[in-house]
Amino acid sequence: MKNIDLQVNGYLGISFSSETLTEDIAREALSGLVENGAELFLPTIITSSEETFQKNLQILSGLIETDFADNCPGIHLEGPFLCPQEGAVGAHNPEWVQKPDCDAFKRYQDYANGKIKILTVAAGEENVESLIAYAVSTGVRISLGHQLANGEDLKRAAGSGATALTHFCNGLPNMIHRHNNTIWAALANDDLTAMIIADGHHIPVDLIKVIFAAKGIDKTIVVSDASSYAGMPPGDYHGMGNRIVIEENGLLHNPDKGCLVGSSFIMPDCIDYLESIDLFSQKDIKQMVYDNPNDYIGL
Repeated sequence: MKNIDLQVNGYLGISFSSETLTEDIAREALSGLVENGAELFLPTIITSSEETFQKNLQILSGLIETDFADNCPGIHLEGPFLCPQEGAVGAHNPEWVQKPDCDAFKRYQDYANGKIKILTVAAGEENVESLIAYAVSTGVRISLGHQLANGEDLKRAAGSGATALTHFCNGLPNMIHRHNNTIWAALANDDLTAMIIADGHHIPVDLIKVIFAAKGIDKTIVVSDASSYAGMPPGDYHGMGNRIVIEENGLLHNPDKGCLVGSSFIMPDCIDYLESIDLFSQKDIKQMVYDNPNDYIGL
């Protein structure tokens, strides 16, 4: 099935946010994704140091301009303008999180030679609406994530031009208020499209059904949010300061901490999972994995 993945952090043990990324290493990951059925996708760089942003954005944009122009429509920059609080910040290094800053984003877009297509920011942060409005004016799509935003925060962000929710229902503390929380507020906001990780581990089937009921087919996009461990065989690994285990069913987790460590799926795996849960038609799946992301980034 044709597919477009708007969030791919790496592949085959290679992270696009690694401080040691080189052009050859990045090419290996991008080639592996294409060879294994990821047709179109946005390599994603998460919150990093200035030096890593400069180097890695230049590496990825250069490869997009040459070898991968047909596969990578651009780059997804996830951060650094996120909520630094524990739980919301997730796997991002809080020391590198920044307050929303138009000048900083201009630098990152310059490093990327204009290739940033999606920017994930946290609603509710100081001056984020100004950054959203500026980025949207340059043709960048804004998605909201890694946040502790309330309904009013989301309304202001959407009013400034934000249009989606990054890996919706993830990037949050495990314990939140039962009524007044970002999930309910986002479900009730008709201006925001939900991007969901369909790997069978990040969100349960019941929640997928609720999201689909609230957002409808037109405002639901499936992403893999593939981690650098996607494509690796089941087994024990160590990285990102974690003991990491990939189970036979694809669960990527730290059993010592009892938490996920990202997704081991790429988009073809997500499609297989969606087909297995008997919730969506083939037409629905195609719309969520191809038509909607295609429309979202304006291909």
